[in-house]
Amino acid sequence: MRANFQDMVTDFLELGLSNEILNAVAELGFEKPTPVQARIIPQLIVENRDIVCLSQTGSGKTAAFGLPVLEYLDRSNPGTQVLILCPTRELCRQISGDLANYAKYLDGVKIVSVYGGAGIQGQIKALRNGAHIIVATPGRLLDLLKREAADISGISTIVLDEADEMLNMGFKDELDAILEQAPESRRSLLFSATLPKEVERIAKSYMKDPEIVTVGERNAGAENVEHFYYLVREEDRYAAMKRIADYNPDIYAIVFCKTREETQKVADALQRDGYDADALHGDLSQAQRDNVMGRFKRKALHMLVATDVAARGIDVSDLSHVINYNLPQEIELYTHRSGRTGRADKKGVSIAIINQKEKGKIKRIEAVIRKQFTRLPIPGAREICERQLSHLINEINNAEVREDINSFMPTINELWNDVPKEELVKKILSYEFNRFLDYYRKAKDLNIPEKSRKDKSGKGKEKESRAREKEIPATRNGRKSSDGDPGICEKGFIWLRLNLGYRDRVIPKDIIGMMKTCGIGKHAVGKIEIYNECLYVALKDKVADYARSEINGAYYDRKRLNASLVK
Repeated sequence: MRANFQDMVTDFLELGLSNEILNAVAELGFEKPTPVQARIIPQLIVENRDIVCLSQTGSGKTAAFGLPVLEYLDRSNPGTQVLILCPTRELCRQISGDLANYAKYLDGVKIVSVYGGAGIQGQIKALRNGAHIIVATPGRLLDLLKREAADISGISTIVLDEADEMLNMGFKDELDAILEQAPESRRSLLFSATLPKEVERIAKSYMKDPEIVTVGERNAGAENVEHFYYLVREEDRYAAMKRIADYNPDIYAIVFCKTREETQKVADALQRDGYDADALHGDLSQAQRDNVMGRFKRKALHMLVATDVAARGIDVSDLSHVINYNLPQEIELYTHRSGRTGRADKKGVSIAIINQKEKGKIKRIEAVIRKQFTRLPIPGAREICERQLSHLINEINNAEVREDINSFMPTINELWNDVPKEELVKKILSYEFNRFLDYYRKAKDLNIPEKSRKDKSGKGKEKESRAREKEIPATRNGRKSSDGDPGICEKGFIWLRLNLGYRDRVIPKDIIGMMKTCGIGKHAVGKIEIYNECLYVALKDKVADYARSEINGAYYDRKRLNASLVK
């Protein structure tokens, strides 16, 4: 008879795990399983069926699949038995580290993580020394399989973690190629925060009658996260974010931007303005990324400005805020972003800074996460100064008074003997607080009123504005030849040539999507000219070479791409 897994266990001792794993879990400070752990672990231990688990980011999925995987690992068999695929190197390294901690008292377990952005030869050497478990990003694993440096022919379990994000990042072809090489007898476990059509396709094509387990509402936002938005003029977006930070003196946040370029620009501006902030994006070396993440986890940084891709795998449990400096292109990504806060039963706040054109997107996000946003007024000078003043007074009240200070009291009393108490308090607070008073003395009101939608002429202008925003640059038919001459590129842009054309049934929208996958926003994409067998896309010169390196050698609908710059 099939076990009833609907009755949630409330203690790790009830999950059916060995003493070795329970001891490691206890040392890590795990007191009771999260809902996804309580739901999934007993089932994976008792049954051998395929499972699709839908659960939010930060819900404890790594332990949900990691503990059962370790429980049934055959340590006497040196071959690879488990393959775990995830979208980014940060998440790859996090999962590997977590598994190593869980396996602390399991002698001889070998876990190898392989991912791009690091030397492949060192990873090949590690694999040759044996790997019971491989944790990998799809692109690097496929490269290692082609070199015959990795062997997944004997795996008993494959785990797809953050499956929706892997597909959002364009790993469809790599996943297909890897799953086709895995043995049919394997057990497949798919974990995802959302269930778009592509994830469903993976489940139907490569899994055997999977059970779909939903922990919490599908696509819903975390229960203990509140959602707010601030309505601003586009040119006031950065100023509004600074006021949000100043109004929350204890802020510990991830700030999400759309592109790598904007991420670095915002982080640089925050640093110039005196904030403890830095950027995390794909243009950083691994050493730079490690340095930034180390400082953020130590709270030497209070604001981490990141792209969606770079933020995958960030394991920080006590974020106070997630700030959407830009709303994500894909609505489902908002679930991943907001799920970074409100973890471990703590309250969290997700903030969106939007302009008038983006109000409709807020409504669409509300429909997906099944939660309402509350509009807040942008704090003014007085509100911010009062919050900062209260924070400073609390800091002084909570300061540790050490015995050493007693030896200095005679000098202190002598210097301050003639200063009245009220005057002394004013001087101390002014010394710390004058910067805010000076900055906000002439600060303008950033709030804008709601626009009326009743005016017909206003409606027409709004539609016209939206049409201009979505407009794709002009495209020539160019069917007269197989190649064609793209002509002179507009100033500040460079032509990128791709071996795709009308014969591949490609349209401008596909190219915009390809650039978006690379982290390049529409503002950096100019004209697109498509011919029979090739196409040219104008890219801003700052991102053109990056786009070429990212796209060259990749696949589009199973066609290997050749990308070159035409100057």
